[in-house]
Parts: sequence; C-alpha cells; structure tokens
Amino acid sequence: SAESAVGRHPVKVVAALDRICLAAERHRSVLVSSHRMESQFESVEETIAMATMYTANHYNVVGILTLTESGTTAKWMSRISSGIPIYGVTRKESTERRMSLYRGVYPIAYDATELPRGDVNRAVVAELQSRGLVHDGDWLIITKGDFSGIEGGTNSMKIVKVGEIAGERD
Repeated sequence: SAESAVGRHPVKVVAALDRICLAAERHRSVLVSSHRMESQFESVEETIAMATMYTANHYNVVGILTLTESGTTAKWMSRISSGIPIYGVTRKESTERRMSLYRGVYPIAYDATELPRGDVNRAVVAELQSRGLVHDGDWLIITKGDFSGIEGGTNSMKIVKVGEIAGERD
C-alpha cells in the first residue's frame, strides 16, 4: 500500500512485506476455507466432497484423487480453498475440459472402468506416480463410487498411503 512504501527505505519495506507474505502463504492454514462447512449438504456427492476437503485441510495429504464421470465431485471440492491439488481422473474428454476450469483441479485422462474393482485404487495411484505427481510414502485421499462408469455415484472416501495400497474385495 502507499503507507507501506512511504519513508526513507521504501524498497526495503516492500522487500520485507514480500518476505512476510511468502512465509505466511507457505502455511496451509492460510489457504483453508470454511465455505459451506456450516451448511446442510444437499447430496451424497457434496457430502463426500466436503468431508474430503475437511480431512485434507486437517491431515497431511499431498493430493486428492477423485474418479469421476461428470466432474461434479471435483467441482464441489474446488469450492473449498486448500492449496492441495485435486486430481480429477476421468475417461471422458468433455469432463476433462470442464474440470480444467475448476480452481485447483488437474484433470487426468485415464479409463479405470475396465479394471477389476479391487485394482482401481492401486492402478490410478500408479498412474499419478508415473507422472511424478505423488511418491511412495505420500498420503492421498481417493473418492469414487461403488459402480464404475455411472454419473452421480460418488459415495466413498478413502485415505491411502502411496506404496502401501492393498487390493480391495468386492
């Protein structure tokens, strides 16, 4: 502001303010939003999305992985500030394009619908690893629905440690 840059050493003042702002922004709590956290949720998808963001903001996760057909769960998540990347995994190009407009959402083209249900989490996390987005020992949150390829079916959230993901039974 004008007040900060007035005086004998305006360049030093602005440099100090820059250091302070950058240091403050490194703390995740500055990025946390409470938007809609006091509201009644309207759908299972919104409830899972809000639970995911609350968990992500209060646990040491490096990313959120949402398997999605329509991108709606990713959209709900993008409304809560966190600074944590949200990887929207979809087989649909139209959903990829839509998700690219959501804050903090990074679309990933990947078709998990042909995989055995018990292999989906491990395979999708391996895809993120191959892209250098996550590493062994990182914590992730995965959201998805019980039925692959169905829109509006997100009903689960799981916290996983990369490199230690077990197969799931039906």
